[in-house]
Amino acid sequence: MPIATVNPANGETLETYAAMDAEELERRLQLAEATFRTYRTTTCPERARMLNRAADLLDEDQRDIGRTMTLEMGKPVVQARAEAAKCARAMRWYAEHAQELLADEEPAAADVKDSGGSRAVVRYRPLGPVLAVMPWNFPLWQVVRFAAPALMAGNVGLLKHASNVPRTALYLEELFHRAGFPAGCFQTLLVGSGAVDDLLRDDRVKAATLTGSEPAGRAVAATAGEMIKKTVLELGGSDPYVVMPSADVDRAAEVAVTARVQNNGQSCIAAKRFIVHTDVYDAFVERFVAGMAALRVGDPLEEETQVGPLASEQGRSDLEELVDDARRSGAEVLCGGERPDGPGWYYPPTVLAGVTREMRIHREEAFGPVATVYRAADLDAAVLIANDSPFGLSSNVWTRDEAEVDRFVRDLEAGGVFVNGMTASHPAFPFGGVKRSGYGRELSGHGIREFCNITTVWHGA
Repeated sequence: MPIATVNPANGETLETYAAMDAEELERRLQLAEATFRTYRTTTCPERARMLNRAADLLDEDQRDIGRTMTLEMGKPVVQARAEAAKCARAMRWYAEHAQELLADEEPAAADVKDSGGSRAVVRYRPLGPVLAVMPWNFPLWQVVRFAAPALMAGNVGLLKHASNVPRTALYLEELFHRAGFPAGCFQTLLVGSGAVDDLLRDDRVKAATLTGSEPAGRAVAATAGEMIKKTVLELGGSDPYVVMPSADVDRAAEVAVTARVQNNGQSCIAAKRFIVHTDVYDAFVERFVAGMAALRVGDPLEEETQVGPLASEQGRSDLEELVDDARRSGAEVLCGGERPDGPGWYYPPTVLAGVTREMRIHREEAFGPVATVYRAADLDAAVLIANDSPFGLSSNVWTRDEAEVDRFVRDLEAGGVFVNGMTASHPAFPFGGVKRSGYGRELSGHGIREFCNITTVWHGA
């Protein structure tokens, strides 16, 4: 895949970039290693000062970088500006909280004495250069949620971004440099996916984080396992959205539309499978389908647009195949389902009913504005349908019954359970999944410690 900015609203190639050669990659790896030796000795307040400055610059750049993201991957420009603002808030959160999250921990005095020691402490030390292999769908946020905690922990970052968002990738390197971070603290590597394996095998790269597809996750995990390097993987998701009889059905249907089509439906944590108790199924589906059909699809640079194009022609073709397979196998198309005429990689908001386990869309992730609705006879049936997926990223539950909430929290196979609301990421809460959605956690204290050497310091009596 060429490294290029291609406008998905019309298919026009705006700019192409040459991949960095071996000599340039070597120079950057040397710089990362050398910078880490000194950067690791800086204090949390020093790092926080630079990260806060980066947040201020990002706020100033919000309109420009928002337009850049929209041109590169098609998200509605209002959502793009919101993404930039969210990144700035996350930077400030880590600048404020990193010192306490990484503070030394002292084991209980009785345990220290029992070990034969006089004192002990657990210390969080940085690992070194961390390779981040990041996707195009949230081209700022996916990177910042890795970079902010990693930099605050004293690590340095090497970004291999998706090949269709090079402008955003280069902007991120420039942003951290403008904020005062040393040049080797955060570097963008303009390379194709074929270069990732060699980078992982380089001894100077100490760990890796990847957000992306299952095949990409398997490849990175396999090489990292061979090299015995720490990885964090956030892969696909096909999140359930369960609606029970006690729910506010009007509100659940309204939020369901946003939960499905955020970022043009191209979000791992977007709700994709809507599992509705039979008592409220008809009422929910009527409202949900009406909401999906009423969405404004159009030029993502227009302020009123709610759904823009998919990021790539291949992405639209993959989505069409899932819908067509379901339709051939007997699924009912309640709205959408037909590619529109005209330029750009658009696909309409679509709702499918009557989906069965034999259909591909039941077990594969639909990365676009396509929802499936299921009828559940009771809570047990809802849990079975929700867990009948290879993925386990997050989940959404709508009920006013606390006993039902307890059951869902206990039984749903997911990294998150969001009650009476849609899944969202926030720097204070750990983020990640189970099953084929990956392993490890981003954000919160759990995320900042993922790439730390958790060191026991023990003193004899």
